Amino acid sequence: MKSCSFVAQSLTDTDRLGSVIAELLPPGTTVALCGPLGSGKTRLVQAIAAACGVPRESVVSPTFVLCQEYQGRQTIYHLDAYRLQNSDEFLQLGPEEFFDSPALTLIEWAERVADCLPADRIEIQIAGPDDSRRTFELIAVGERYEAVLSAIEARLRDAATESGQRPSS
Repeated sequence: MKSCSFVAQSLTDTDRLGSVIAELLPPGTTVALCGPLGSGKTRLVQAIAAACGVPRESVVSPTFVLCQEYQGRQTIYHLDAYRLQNSDEFLQLGPEEFFDSPALTLIEWAERVADCLPADRIEIQIAGPDDSRRTFELIAVGERYEAVLSAIEARLRDAATESGQRPSS
């Protein structure tokens, strides 16, 4: 499994991460977002969606509706497993339809339904906020996304170098 870390010092940094992810993820990618309440899962989804041409203000946590669909340059399915009691409830949503589509599927609280997720996916573990910093650990689960994660890591490193920041490792 390939992984890389990105430390966001600000919301602008989170937007930059979301923009790079949106640009480099191939159609049909599932992204599992994991982290405690308030860690920035929905904020990262907003950044990804905005980079795909979806108005940021239309992206809200789907906690009570379980799934939101956004149309932009790319279709995005935004799911939230927080209120689900078990994997069976998640499977009743028909996630295979999302996983098999060319859309990006972004799942908050994905750790609650890990046994239902595709074998190949991007997992993002989010830690923070700690003094307004958030650490994003991106993990390629399965071989399919290792090259994508390498490209994301290189793009973030290049952007950090251009802006005079020290790149995350």
